[in-house]
Amino acid sequence: MRKVYFLLVVLMLICLGCEWRLKSAEDTSNKDNVTIERYDRIESLYLTTGDYSALLQMNKTYPMQTRTLIENVLQLGQVNDPEINTKFLRFFRDTTLQQMIGDVQEQFANMDDLNAELTEAFSRLKEFVPSVEIPQVYAQIGSFDQSIIVGNKTLGISLDKYLGADYPFYVAHYSDVQRQMMTRSMITPDCLGFYLLSLYPLNETETSKDKRDWHRGKIQWVVNRVTNRRVFDNEQVALVDSFMKQNEQMSVEQLLRASVSY
Repeated sequence: MRKVYFLLVVLMLICLGCEWRLKSAEDTSNKDNVTIERYDRIESLYLTTGDYSALLQMNKTYPMQTRTLIENVLQLGQVNDPEINTKFLRFFRDTTLQQMIGDVQEQFANMDDLNAELTEAFSRLKEFVPSVEIPQVYAQIGSFDQSIIVGNKTLGISLDKYLGADYPFYVAHYSDVQRQMMTRSMITPDCLGFYLLSLYPLNETETSKDKRDWHRGKIQWVVNRVTNRRVFDNEQVALVDSFMKQNEQMSVEQLLRASVSY
């Protein structure tokens, strides 16, 4: 009888252990993961080969991204223009842009590191600001125009703006200061910064330079916190840091919403 009782206890403990492991796995799987959607690969296929099936996929699977790219980023015209696909293809026939497309696909063949960085950063942001919704993030190829495109709960990363400080086209067309920001390591901070700026835009009435600087400093200070890096190190960020140390009861969300300056 004792042996039977002992076996029952062992079985119960094993079952409890299994249940605990299953619950732990479920808890982990519920974490909000950020995976960059590779719209750029379909775009690249069309722009380098003219593959019509790639164009169809761009329009059917990513209609919003395609419209934003063509109409707002490249400004080639309306997406429903009968000639727009020809204009789009012809625009990227430029040898510099064709070289850039190849360089993008080579440098960003794997983006697992960026997925991990963004997942961690947005997870931390939600701890500070629980109301924040994690956006859909996708990669695209522009023409050295905008770096981050913020849409309706979406973030588009123009990989052509993050090819490294020594990239030949950058060296010829951008200053040293600008080129230091055009690196892979700046993708996550830029995503967070532009997204926060879209959620907490500068009040239209706050037009003075001091207020603009203060608002930029708040955004950059938060980006430093959520990325766990000192990405931005300037006077405005230092002022915000001093302000928050003197107002420890203030939450990050309250800081972002506050219109007062220091």
